[in-house]
Amino acid sequence: MKKILVTGASGFVGFHLVSTAYESGCQVHAAVRRSSQIKDITPFVEKFVYPNFNQLESWAALFASEKYDYVIHAAAMTKAKSETEMIEANVGVTERLLQAAFQSPNPPTRLVYVSSLAAIGPSAYREDPINESTPYRPVTMYGRSKQEAEKLIRAKFADKPISIIRPTAVYGPREKDLFILFNTMNKGIDAYVGRAPQKLSFVYVKDLAEVLLQACNSSQAVLDIFNISDGNVYSRYKMAEIFKQTFRKRLLRIHVPYAIVKSVAHLSQWLYSNSAKTPVIYPERLGELTAENWACDINHAETVLGYRPKYDLKKGLTDSLRWYKQNNWF
Repeated sequence: MKKILVTGASGFVGFHLVSTAYESGCQVHAAVRRSSQIKDITPFVEKFVYPNFNQLESWAALFASEKYDYVIHAAAMTKAKSETEMIEANVGVTERLLQAAFQSPNPPTRLVYVSSLAAIGPSAYREDPINESTPYRPVTMYGRSKQEAEKLIRAKFADKPISIIRPTAVYGPREKDLFILFNTMNKGIDAYVGRAPQKLSFVYVKDLAEVLLQACNSSQAVLDIFNISDGNVYSRYKMAEIFKQTFRKRLLRIHVPYAIVKSVAHLSQWLYSNSAKTPVIYPERLGELTAENWACDINHAETVLGYRPKYDLKKGLTDSLRWYKQNNWF
């Protein structure tokens, strides 16, 4: 039985990752904070560990006491009030974890780092799909933090057995950000910013969990990077079409002028400037949501990892929407 350490286990992706790892026969340890909500993942986790994420010595002690076959580092901060805070959470923690893991007397056979396609950023509408050699051009604070984490790994750990997985937009049961969109649709509104066409890509969370575990078994002895989507490219209207088919519901489609939403985004950012929370829409987020092209080339993952996504958007989103309905999210 393989022993795996998962960070970020209490999050959306983490839930599906630990449940999939458990079902595949792994002995799952979850590295979480004392404040984490762990009730839902408890059935799948043999042992919870509580390292101080900000102390190298704490990570070193964990790796000295436990011999992990695999480590999947899925913990990340997705929203923050300052770039400094985001960099510390997504780069500083990553460096300490990797340093402790590979200086350990019993280093893992493979460490999988969950990055994001946001590290690369979107491309122009007519450009080719994003691949592993596409230059970095992130458009958000989160994307820049993931870029810096990847650059750190390239600079200091390129000779180690590490897989960087870059998923595009992840959706599925329990996801909260895209759910805001579905909840709006449930109220009969199908809203868009502007009228410019977009090329979008998605990955169902169960496919992501599977490929993260596949990456643990990669035979590569050194760093490798993989972009992950379901292999398809969708128009900006596809999610609404699936929603209507699933619930047999009519939606009122509206296009809000970009200039109006931009003004609202700037106002929201100002109103939340002294709040610990971040608004739903803010200038960077608007830029990401309205980007022209998030098409993603998954050929490398298919070739090296044997990645074969089981869910296209219609199948995955239909399952997700039914889950939200059955669990009274709307």
